[in-house]
Amino acid sequence: MKLFSPLPLRSRTLPNRIVVPAMVTRLSGEDGCVNDGIRERYARFAKGGAGLVVVEAMAVHQAKSGPLLRIGGNEFVPGLRSLAQAMHDAGPGLAFPQIIHFLKISRSGWRQKVSDLTIDEVRAIPGLYAAAATRALEAGFDGVELHMAHAYTLSSFLSRLNSRRDEYGGSLERRLRLPLETVAAVRAAVGEAVPVGLRFDGEECVKGGYTLEDSRVIALRLAQAGVDYISVSAGGKFEDAMPREGQPLYPYTGYSGERCMPGRTYQPAANAYLAAGIRAFLRSYGVQTPVAAAGKINTPDLAESLLQREEADLIAMARPLLADPDWPRKVQAGRWGNVIRCCYANVCKAKDEHFQTVTCFLWPKGATQAPESTDEAPPRWPKGGAVLSAQAADGRIQLRWSPAEDPEGVYGYDIWRNGERIDAVPSAVTMYHDGAAVSGIRYTYWVEAYDMGGNRSGATNQVEIELSSQLEA
Repeated sequence: MKLFSPLPLRSRTLPNRIVVPAMVTRLSGEDGCVNDGIRERYARFAKGGAGLVVVEAMAVHQAKSGPLLRIGGNEFVPGLRSLAQAMHDAGPGLAFPQIIHFLKISRSGWRQKVSDLTIDEVRAIPGLYAAAATRALEAGFDGVELHMAHAYTLSSFLSRLNSRRDEYGGSLERRLRLPLETVAAVRAAVGEAVPVGLRFDGEECVKGGYTLEDSRVIALRLAQAGVDYISVSAGGKFEDAMPREGQPLYPYTGYSGERCMPGRTYQPAANAYLAAGIRAFLRSYGVQTPVAAAGKINTPDLAESLLQREEADLIAMARPLLADPDWPRKVQAGRWGNVIRCCYANVCKAKDEHFQTVTCFLWPKGATQAPESTDEAPPRWPKGGAVLSAQAADGRIQLRWSPAEDPEGVYGYDIWRNGERIDAVPSAVTMYHDGAAVSGIRYTYWVEAYDMGGNRSGATNQVEIELSSQLEA
């Protein structure tokens, strides 16, 4: 598979094309320092075998950031060094921190905008990134990723909604000025051998925001400036965030937030067209910079097809690798059947939104890290069988079954409908409501149990059912 072929990045080489993109964990303390929980989370990702693990965004400046990592001073280097070492000890992939500058925001709903920054504040930003990148190398990381996506400073300069009236706003050329200055400052600080990646929005997904028409040009200019890969995200903006009294705006609550982390109602690879469009535009100008696609890429076949069709060079998977960090190792060994598969319920997103430690909906109750197991024996249904039943009620189909059994414990259940896996539930849940069923179609359901090692039981008995076209008043 091309998915497991190496990819050179300057003096480093990715062992495969799978990327763990930066995702918030809220495991660090208010001091922004690395702790045991952070080390365990990222060592777990590294152990799983991804070619590149990007550590969650860490602030390049001395600003209060809540329970998020920081890299804005030398005092953070020892902790970051322990993190980089733990990641390198655990797995074969490269480790990059994602470095970020963000603006102020308050619980009253006020937020600082790029138009509020003085010219001196703007001109200081590239130096902050350069200093942070230098600290990252001192800490032992293999490279850095510059955060220019979503609601944050550099993304807001790139935005069509940037209302500055000086050389940093207005036309696209002027909106590109600060990001290009930042890339130049970082490259000068780290030298020619160190890979520098970039994450940015292929589409802002808000009214008046830029689309692929602009983003492909933005990508070209940044690639020409010397970034070594471009990771394409989408949305995640303040402009359509839903305000809540007494809480700061959270930039993933509106439509743009859904587009950033497309949930179960979105088609697979929902945002892959952005990476494909950007990559094709780069190649038309003879630029070979690798492009990473992201956004609900959930199976090996889908990931491989994007690579084979030359619509992407890297595959970034956040939620699937949160659900099962061993996804790369299992798939490379031909054990896709043992992968714990994300159900895109976006509970992880909701936890971040409510400032809670980010965990997976499918993990065992109370777990703060993904479980590990070497068990190879699959769960079993009780002697009387799973006794799966289906009932049509209230315009939906309700499934119930008996719990499976496993010496280490059942991890969860996959729900199948008409030959397709449609959802998953944790082990404590032995019922499911299918609200997407409609009358006029006959449905066949079954359920599979899986354990901590991803071993799957045989299927339950199959049940067939059809909704009545007559709904109760």
